Amino acid sequence: MPRAAALGVSAALPTKRGSLSSKLWTLPSARLLVLIGCTAAAILAFLPPSGSGDHLNYAAYGRMVTLGLSPYTHGAVDLPGDPIADAVEEPWREEPSVYGPVATAVQAMASWIGGDSLRLTIFMLALFNAAAFIATGLLIDRFTRDDPTRRLRAALLWTANPLLLYQLVAGMHVDTLAIACMVAALLARSRPTGSGVLLGLGVAIKVNAGLVALGPAWELRRRPARLALMAACALAVVVIGYALVGPEAIAPMTRTSKSISHASFWKLVQGWLQSIVGTGSAYRGEIQIGSLLVLALLAWSLLRLASRSRQPGPPRTPTPSNEAPVVAAGLMVAYVFATPYILPWYDGLALGLLALVAASAVDGFVVAHLLVLSLAYLPARVEGQPEDLDWLREVVRPQLAWALLALAVALVVWAWRTASREHLPSASVQRGELETSTDR
Repeated sequence: MPRAAALGVSAALPTKRGSLSSKLWTLPSARLLVLIGCTAAAILAFLPPSGSGDHLNYAAYGRMVTLGLSPYTHGAVDLPGDPIADAVEEPWREEPSVYGPVATAVQAMASWIGGDSLRLTIFMLALFNAAAFIATGLLIDRFTRDDPTRRLRAALLWTANPLLLYQLVAGMHVDTLAIACMVAALLARSRPTGSGVLLGLGVAIKVNAGLVALGPAWELRRRPARLALMAACALAVVVIGYALVGPEAIAPMTRTSKSISHASFWKLVQGWLQSIVGTGSAYRGEIQIGSLLVLALLAWSLLRLASRSRQPGPPRTPTPSNEAPVVAAGLMVAYVFATPYILPWYDGLALGLLALVAASAVDGFVVAHLLVLSLAYLPARVEGQPEDLDWLREVVRPQLAWALLALAVALVVWAWRTASREHLPSASVQRGELETSTDR
């Protein structure tokens, strides 16, 4: 884990152009790192998943579809004696799916291939997941290939990032599929139809990925015809997907949106409210409002900074403007820092988007955020955890919530102070950066 953190932080150093690989130690070439990362992802697909039991839930949801049941109205408990559903761990046995129709379709395909074999079903899910991770890495590498420094940083942020390999590939989370769609959509936005379809697929995998769509929407705000075409294609994919699975797919997502994860700093806020106001409420509504305000503050701070940045954008962009990745990255970073329900693998989308924009200290903030979350959910399994590891959940995790709070505050302060030192006009955001004042 320390080595993983060091590699991740090295990608986040806001150094002068060309000096990234000369700091701390000499890193391998970007091509070698991409090869190593892709090979590691492929190997992990053949190993048992680790880190959480979500893959068992995916297998069960796919199984329900092949048996004619809706995973949005049933849980694993509704299939007693089934060789797939019986493997689902507590406390998820009664929980319906919170994933979109495209994710459910992938899970159903794996179940159809796997049949009654849990091992084969999970293996197929692992192959789909690893393929998505590798495809994302290759797309990012192709996008940054003309700039060795950017290419090296992108490889460290995504393809060869040990933390992401562990969380997304070894953990086998469906987020990887959504990230692949969103990164591809941003890189294909010169073709509004294809980009819109990819955006729709991403949203139909995991709805919170929809924030990315605001990037292309902002970029095309002065080109209403292209914006309308892209939006129509994205909306058509989402509507058709949810029409096929039925409106009952919306209710589980609505319930989950009000949850508060154990390592989130909003858990601290919830405790303060209960100790001061009273324990008769979970204060979920108040926390939701607070999180939206924090998200708005973070997004405004980051995008304000982006509009004043000096650093030049990438040498190769799919369109004359690079506003879309900048806006999307800023919004997604704000989201993962502000949302009450946060898990380590959620940071994957933020890192994938950051790999498309210019280097800055934001890289370091997100890598640190991922590292803290990884420690907070180590181990992430609920069932079968040895009693001598209870201290990780009972002692370490609550303290790490303070670290996440400190990171969020530090990010706002840093973005505000850095933007205040910049004096360039806001039009510079079109050159494709998320900041930094250190590259002077």
